[in-house]
Amino acid sequence: MRGLGLLALLPFAAAKALRARTTACNNSPDLCSKSYGEITHLGAHDSPFVRDATTDYSTAGDQYYNTTLQLDAGVRLVTAQVHKSDSEWHLCHSSCELLDAGTLSSWLSEIKTWLDSNTNDVVTVLLVNSDDATASDLHSEFQTADIGNYTYTPTSQTSAPSTWPTLQELINNGTRLVTFVASLDASNNTVAPYLMDEFTYLWENPYDVTSPSNFSCEPDRPTSVKGDISTALSSNRLPFMNHFLYQTTILDIEYPNASYVSTTNAPSGGTGNLGDTATTCKSDWSGRQPTFILVDFFNKGPAIDTVDKLNNVTNASGRTNLTSVSATSSASTYSNVFKGLVEVVQKAKDGSNPSMGEWIWAGGDWGSLLSGGIAL
Repeated sequence: MRGLGLLALLPFAAAKALRARTTACNNSPDLCSKSYGEITHLGAHDSPFVRDATTDYSTAGDQYYNTTLQLDAGVRLVTAQVHKSDSEWHLCHSSCELLDAGTLSSWLSEIKTWLDSNTNDVVTVLLVNSDDATASDLHSEFQTADIGNYTYTPTSQTSAPSTWPTLQELINNGTRLVTFVASLDASNNTVAPYLMDEFTYLWENPYDVTSPSNFSCEPDRPTSVKGDISTALSSNRLPFMNHFLYQTTILDIEYPNASYVSTTNAPSGGTGNLGDTATTCKSDWSGRQPTFILVDFFNKGPAIDTVDKLNNVTNASGRTNLTSVSATSSASTYSNVFKGLVEVVQKAKDGSNPSMGEWIWAGGDWGSLLSGGIAL
């Protein structure tokens, strides 16, 4: 009878052994065993620069939702520009007069709060070092945000590894924040080895694209691999695919192109769509999928569909669906187009000297007044 009892338990044991993994890493159980460099991470270009009520729907904004909501929806790479403003390190779009998203440490604190609540996720930060912050400067911001315990440190600061840890290994080790800086002198970085010089570890295709027919898979940066796919791939650097479109208006000022973004970020259909471009690049790169895809207005398309296809993810879980939510507002209508212009005029009357950029950007959504402009 005892033996029969053990036999009776065998079907349950077999069922347990065959049960699919349910713990998700970056929203899918299928990604846990994959190398960090093997999968594709969806990136939000200029993550903290948001086109919403908090910025009066500034046309300088590259995203409709803040960084926390981006991460909730499946974004796993966030980028930002770092500038010096009043002796502090701020996140500013081109200049702090144009769009200032606050201090770097505050933004890092927001990311830390998200990591605290999402313990099975790996996030990548790319900082554009616009005003040449030192490793010590940036390290101080990370310390202020109390996010240092999450950071991943590479085995070498001077060369890209041939393999990266799996997502599960990064999670198990508590090193769930991967940080790149464009650019940082590794020879002078002894205080914060977790801050990785971008072009030591990554290579990018061109980023300044104003026509949907001009997206390219050719390496553009760093210069050592420019135009040479074979050299780029053999360098062990991770492929970084920029896929966002600018629109040029008066005086050749470039704005994020929001009017075409539903095609730009689409999985198929239309010139320059993300899905077809990613497929082309993967083919051109001898079957290597991009490790990162960087987009504007990430929820449009939606861009995550292309990333899921590249990663063979069909069982995504734990994401917030933002694709059906409108991020536009009547606050950005032609009735208040010149509100910003009035404010800049007032600054000039008060003795300030507004830059040309402030005058051009002040009006916000210029629409058809300037032969196209940005349509929200």
